[in-house]
Amino acid sequence: MKKIFGITGLLIVVCIITALASESFLSGYNLENLVRRTALFGIISIGVAFVIVTGGIDLSIGSVVCLVGCGLPWMLKTYHLPLPVALAVVAAVSVGIGLLHGLIITKLRIQPFVVTLCGLMMYRGITRGFTRDQTFGFGSNYDGLRVLSTGNIPLPFIKGFAIPAPWITLLVVAVLAAIFLNRTIWGRYLFALGRNEEAARYSGINTDRMVILAYVISSTLAGLGGVLFVLDVNSAQPVDFGNVYELYAIAAAVLGGCSLRGGEGSIIGVIVGAALMQVLRNMIMLTTTRTNIEFAIIGAVILLGVIADELVKRYAVRRRAAKALAAGQS
Repeated sequence: MKKIFGITGLLIVVCIITALASESFLSGYNLENLVRRTALFGIISIGVAFVIVTGGIDLSIGSVVCLVGCGLPWMLKTYHLPLPVALAVVAAVSVGIGLLHGLIITKLRIQPFVVTLCGLMMYRGITRGFTRDQTFGFGSNYDGLRVLSTGNIPLPFIKGFAIPAPWITLLVVAVLAAIFLNRTIWGRYLFALGRNEEAARYSGINTDRMVILAYVISSTLAGLGGVLFVLDVNSAQPVDFGNVYELYAIAAAVLGGCSLRGGEGSIIGVIVGAALMQVLRNMIMLTTTRTNIEFAIIGAVILLGVIADELVKRYAVRRRAAKALAAGQS
């Protein structure tokens, strides 16, 4: 809880600084886009949080976003598939990718970093292959579908204010994820796995099954994000669509309280972390012409988050040791 308060305070400070540095920050257009992007990145960040809780990592998220985001309009335009069939295909592909990752990691005992790094390259390469690097988007026939990502939902009794539609999706995903992690036995298994895999196995937990489940959730939410992202921009170029989105997602999860060692995580914290990443990105775009330093900022943020997490853990260990020593002397 302290981490959530800390990251929320940092988010407020960054918002205030950005608002003072740029008048455009508080404009309705900018805030609407900022909220929408936070919701979209929040969805894929929740997915990777499940993997990080187990002590794993998923570097393939951006390429899964690319595969699904380009593949959906490609199927609709090239093969004229009915929309429900195309959506079922991309859903099956998303689940299948997570299942594949999980099986390779658990059955062949290959490091998650290697497996998902290979996935990062493979899925983007596959997408560039079947699309031939062409840009794909949705025509006017799918304007109703695009409302899921571009529409706004007016709030009753508050004139002139509306919630971007992706926030409804994020809210549903976040509630389900929070219930799963905090109110079910499987959520407790995931945390136990992240804290000590060997102890979790000896206690009777099917650790392989839980690892597979975590990667399936991650890739499924990445696939959902891919659909929403392409609906948002209505255009997907396989060369760069979804590029480095995994960095945004991992950074949001780490900033939100997920320890890269595993065993810790909070869905609320992840959403706040996603908001902070988008505000930082927005600040760079509004206050400087050197937007090419964006990745440097992201890298620094991830590094600082990991360092802070390590320092907090060391302090907690020393404090517990001191208390144990004092209790023993008394």
